[in-house]
Amino acid sequence: MTHILVIGGGIAGTATALALHKAGFDVTVHEAHPDTAEDIGAFLTLASNGMRALAELDASDVVTALGFPLRSMRVLDAQGSEMAQVPLGEADDALLRYRCLRRGELSAALQAEAVRRGIGLSHGARLVSVENGPDEVTARFADGGVATGDLLVGADGLSSTVRQSIAPGVEPVYAGQSVFYGYTRSAPVAEDSGHITMVRGSSAAFGYAVSPDGEAYWFARVGGDAVPAEALAHPTPSRWREQLVALLGKDATPAAGIVAASTDDIMATNATEIPPGAPWRSGRTLIIGDAAHAASPATGQGASMALEDAVVLAKSLRDTPDPDSALSLYEACRRPRVEHNITASGEISRGTRAPSRTGGGPPPQRPGDDTLAAQLDWNRDLNAVTGTAD
Repeated sequence: MTHILVIGGGIAGTATALALHKAGFDVTVHEAHPDTAEDIGAFLTLASNGMRALAELDASDVVTALGFPLRSMRVLDAQGSEMAQVPLGEADDALLRYRCLRRGELSAALQAEAVRRGIGLSHGARLVSVENGPDEVTARFADGGVATGDLLVGADGLSSTVRQSIAPGVEPVYAGQSVFYGYTRSAPVAEDSGHITMVRGSSAAFGYAVSPDGEAYWFARVGGDAVPAEALAHPTPSRWREQLVALLGKDATPAAGIVAASTDDIMATNATEIPPGAPWRSGRTLIIGDAAHAASPATGQGASMALEDAVVLAKSLRDTPDPDSALSLYEACRRPRVEHNITASGEISRGTRAPSRTGGGPPPQRPGDDTLAAQLDWNRDLNAVTGTAD
């Protein structure tokens, strides 16, 4: 396997390019968006497992230059009383500490690092079709461009064109909540930076963290009908703010005041998920990240799981000479873990599972937690770690 095409220059795609390049493959990234500003406003948290994956890609410094660390989580009930305060992940290790940052800034930083390392990256390359052949795979783009490679990795997100070439008809489904994001520098809270506060409200789930310079990052997950596509296409932040303040104001928590103090930079989306069991690959084509296993954001693991994907895929291809066996190894490593996340996160969004970590005990184990560090360890053969070596 000589040349690999990556479709999508977001977190999953660019991290995959970094991993493949480190493994010695020739790789190019084709991103549909004309620049790096896609989804610049919404924020995310990278968990310790995602930070571990970045460390294996030698990209820790790139990311820790952004956002701010989170060492612990407070949990409040609907009356504003503290139910618990627990450490987040591997809080004692500065390299693996949770991090809160804007999604667009993370994508831009990873893209810049890819270019710095000599990885080919093109913008404005919107994929229209994929053609699998016996010896190569061909990508055709809307501008008439064509690219060929030995493998094509689709990291093109929820509305993946690559997924449609593998599994026509498999589409994201609504996971039961709408999600709103916003910011304010005049929040009516006196919070130290370094922790995130989760509010288990009577009508919505709410979370916020305050940056070192005093800006509050917040989100609200609201059950019920999805926000109509028309409203998402033509946002009404002031109306969303009024609706959220009325909803959150039913409880005696800081949530309503934080939203009321926010600007009109309020964003909304619908929590969606890819149904477990959907095909991930066909011939010389594979999908990863949200294209393969998008989950609702309730567990906060989407970006971190995509970063895990990147490292495990590169190691699978590096350590297993036969491409088909390599992709089978990758899928065997990843599917139980990411589909557990889809199920758990969806159950939280639909209200059929209580959110984890409402008490002082450890979080429940996910499939693969016990072997993840070894699977991500760049210096260990993945076949040996998984027991598939001859």
